[in-house]
Amino acid sequence: MEVFERTADLRGYLAPVRAQGRRIGFVPTMGFLHAGHLALMRAARSDGADCVVASIFVNPLQFGPREDYRDYPRDLDKDKELCMQAGVDALFVPPVEEMYPRGFATHVEVTGITDVLCGRSRPGHFKGVATVVVKLFNIARPDCAYFGLKDAQQVAVIQRMTEDLNLPVEVKVHPTVREKDGLAVSSRNIYLSPQERQAAAVVYRTLERTAEAVKKGERHAERLKKLLEDGIRSEQLSRLDYAEVVSWPDLRLLAQIGPGRTLLAVAAYFGTARLIDNIIVDVGVE
Repeated sequence: MEVFERTADLRGYLAPVRAQGRRIGFVPTMGFLHAGHLALMRAARSDGADCVVASIFVNPLQFGPREDYRDYPRDLDKDKELCMQAGVDALFVPPVEEMYPRGFATHVEVTGITDVLCGRSRPGHFKGVATVVVKLFNIARPDCAYFGLKDAQQVAVIQRMTEDLNLPVEVKVHPTVREKDGLAVSSRNIYLSPQERQAAAVVYRTLERTAEAVKKGERHAERLKKLLEDGIRSEQLSRLDYAEVVSWPDLRLLAQIGPGRTLLAVAAYFGTARLIDNIIVDVGVE
């Protein structure tokens, strides 16, 4: 596996790959890798990528002033080993000044779908996400890029941006990878104490119960939202950020659900850890 810190070096490595018509798969990450990231890397290979590229960059633009940028977990040596095990060919680990040199003044913003869910709770977050992803797409110029559905709003934003800007990248979405009790794997799970870790399982249980209510015929969005809120609040160690029922993938607030796909989404704090999760339910014509 080759490791690059500079844009020019990665481009130099990928130029002959591209010239030979070989397919490039790309997995952008913020590091502190877990099973979800590794699943994306393996998916890129199994999906037919001849060259798998991953990036590790903790993007300061997507952190708010009271968020955990400086404390965000990092372990580059371990991440490099995991990337090698997952079959990554090239790893891009740029310093901040490589991505945002002095005088940097250009940003990308997707409107509308960023006004709800995490976009409402974390103003400016998706502006930072869109900006860094466009930069990474332009640097690596992949054929396909892989993202996990746990960050559903991020997926929707990147898909919208890629289509709107005619970016020549196919966005591939991988199902959420979960622990045995259903908790979505996340770099931020390391912040959980043993008691908080046990309590956090309430998130997926609540999503499953609410999805089951949809399967049984519940269509009123406010009642579904209350099921989500009550489920999270039933756990004393939780602090609810939001619970929402929105259309997928355009993230419109709903009064009634169906026909079509609906996103059940929650964000909650357990101690200092802010965890997000979701389930997509598909309601047919009735």
